[in-house]
Amino acid sequence: MDAEIFSRLQKVVAAMEAKKAYHLLALDVSGKTSIADAFVLCSVASSRQAQAVADEVDRVLAQAGVHALSVEGYLHGTWILMDYGDFVLHIFQEDRREYYGLERLWGDAPDITAALRPPQNL
Repeated sequence: MDAEIFSRLQKVVAAMEAKKAYHLLALDVSGKTSIADAFVLCSVASSRQAQAVADEVDRVLAQAGVHALSVEGYLHGTWILMDYGDFVLHIFQEDRREYYGLERLWGDAPDITAALRPPQNL
């Protein structure tokens, strides 16, 4: 994966975690689809939290000069999809995430979540 995309994904994961999103999963789908190089999924407890996560991701990436090509589902906040071209973000309320099961669809894609998090000081 391109270093610039990887750096942007690190910002995404940090922004999601800053707003207490949970069950983060980043998948490298570059060899699986032409839609994007990566998908990042996270779960939230409410529509308000989903919107807060989306707003924080948007703010952090905008500071880096990166803007979403499209955003779907923001108003209802049960599943917000943010398409950045090279990567797509899925912010789910837990019941919607279970229902749509994107992990099942892309389960054979490499999980890059741990690589995107900063190293832990021991």
